[in-house]
Amino acid sequence: MDQPTASTRLAQEQSKHLQKSLGRMDILLLVVAAVISVEVLGQVSGFGGETFTWTLILAITFLIPYGLIFAETGGAFTEEGGVYVWTKMAFGRVVAAIASLLTWVTQPVWVGGAMAFVAVETWSEYVGHVEAGSAGDYIFKIVFIWITVTSAIISLKHGKWLPSLGAILKVLFLTFFIVVTLVYGIQHGFNGLDLGFFSPTLAGFLGVTPLLLFSFLGFESGNSAAGEMKNPAKDVPISIARSSIIAAASYLLPILAILLVVPLDQITGIGGLFGAVATVYAVFGPAAEAMLAISAVIFCFVLVSQGAAWMIISDRMQAMAAADGSFFGGYFGRFHPTLGTPIRVNTLSGVVATLFMLAAMQVSGTSSALFGIVLSIAISTFLLSYLLAIPAAVRLRSKYPHVARPFKVPVSDAGFRVLGAICFVWILLGSWVAIFPGTLDVLFGLDYDFETTWGVSQFTFEAFALGTLGCILALGFVGYARGRKVRSAVPDDNDEPNDPTPVPTHADTRSTP
Repeated sequence: MDQPTASTRLAQEQSKHLQKSLGRMDILLLVVAAVISVEVLGQVSGFGGETFTWTLILAITFLIPYGLIFAETGGAFTEEGGVYVWTKMAFGRVVAAIASLLTWVTQPVWVGGAMAFVAVETWSEYVGHVEAGSAGDYIFKIVFIWITVTSAIISLKHGKWLPSLGAILKVLFLTFFIVVTLVYGIQHGFNGLDLGFFSPTLAGFLGVTPLLLFSFLGFESGNSAAGEMKNPAKDVPISIARSSIIAAASYLLPILAILLVVPLDQITGIGGLFGAVATVYAVFGPAAEAMLAISAVIFCFVLVSQGAAWMIISDRMQAMAAADGSFFGGYFGRFHPTLGTPIRVNTLSGVVATLFMLAAMQVSGTSSALFGIVLSIAISTFLLSYLLAIPAAVRLRSKYPHVARPFKVPVSDAGFRVLGAICFVWILLGSWVAIFPGTLDVLFGLDYDFETTWGVSQFTFEAFALGTLGCILALGFVGYARGRKVRSAVPDDNDEPNDPTPVPTHADTRSTP
């Protein structure tokens, strides 16, 4: 039996507080700021030359079909809440609540448990020393977290400038790094690379796939703020296309640059990118140290802007889920009437990020090992959400064929399902490897030393990973149960429990052929 999917009274009331302040360029910059994860470049490059090969393969076999699916879906269904709304329309509130929670919680976990650590280590190495575990270390990370939260709390017309500037600086930083790498290579030579160096292996495939999927996901995330876009139907598909191209280049070229100048055994999750930067900045001679310090400051700002972008995006989706009765009785489903932002969810994100940072500080092992563990947890929660979101997007194509689609993938419904199946298989594989690393390697007879790979025992890793997932699911069940009263408050004029068909938002209700 289908579940009721009509919007609640609270959701409709809170939608009135949304302020349309995102144009096409704003959407593009917001997505670029969020999705392109410069902090994982070192981690993925640690797999050697085949990283470049697998990145290229996934860009073709995953990024393209995934981008097409959500360009169509994002342009057709433009309600505030994005993935939550789509999943609810396809499968009902329960499934949507899980998808939303997994997507949302990834961001504070990632910001507090990984990005803050990368930022402080980069700052300590190249700007000013910060003793690990000291009061200064804690203060730096807490300030980092709450800057991202504050940018999400202030009105979007002002808050969008932090991620927008960060996106511009991110692209400029990577471009500058690539140019300097070419200069360095001309002067000093590159690592000896041949075609054999780029040959893919099964071990490399299993190791790098979750990282690359994590790096390529999120282009539809801007739809979480679709109710605040000026023209989402036209701007979303174009923004997804452009940001996908920028992302592919922003991963392929820097990864190749890192491999060209940094010895493989010196690439780490935290220091890989800046190890390469430090090497190529030798071209600046005596000014190299100052250039490194400037680049480190820019890099830390980029990380803050990336965290801010995700807070802005994911918090809105979770707030709409709460307003719809899927998360703790509506308390978190309120938008500030003047700012138009979900302050309560923003604050909750900051608290979760801070708590996860404190928990991560207690995990034994090196900083590089800790980064890898938290990265894997963030990957697992994020990828698991797409095991629901992708089938939802596919189902919307056939369930609501008459909704206007400014962009429509030129394939039949069966072809659209094939695209979805390809993406789903990739996500399923990546999810398993992220949660249970090494199991498929052993299954296929490959050598896998868990402690050498991760820097901690398998028991410690799985306890942290599965414990985190268990807490998230418990939070989701409790939150959904507490939302019952909100779900029962459905306006009379929208109280049709099994007819969630959205009203087309465009004058022309015909699908684009």
